[in-house]
Amino acid sequence: MLNRRPSPHRAQHGWTLIEACAAAAIAAILAAIAYPSFDAQITKSRRADAIAALFRTQLAQERWRANQLRYGSLAEIGAPSQSSAGHYAIAVTASSETSYELLASAQGRQQRDADCRNLKLAMVGSDMVQASGPDASTSNPDAANRRCWSQ
Repeated sequence: MLNRRPSPHRAQHGWTLIEACAAAAIAAILAAIAYPSFDAQITKSRRADAIAALFRTQLAQERWRANQLRYGSLAEIGAPSQSSAGHYAIAVTASSETSYELLASAQGRQQRDADCRNLKLAMVGSDMVQASGPDASTSNPDAANRRCWSQ
């Protein structure tokens, strides 16, 4: 009768606890590196929603002005008070016979977009001015404005 002894070189099946922990740690590190970039892209896409809402409101202002002697309020021009996805509140902060100012203010989680929390589109005579800033003064320097307006 043969006496079979277990082989010291048995085939292993599955992972050890240390290998599983190492794989989880690597996955966590990769996620920690990737998440800020992902979050920045989400914030930027929400900003695009505000820019589109401002341009739609600008078109409504121009249609209104074509039939009136002045630019109008949101209610008069029939424009919504929020961007289509609801991440920005839209307001007419000034309007006259020759000019108007539109302001998009971040709401909810979009308020974390510190430098671009407020976007302003102004028409002064025949000049269009795009500004941005952390508050309603929209006083960002030119480089920050270009970044906020995706230029």
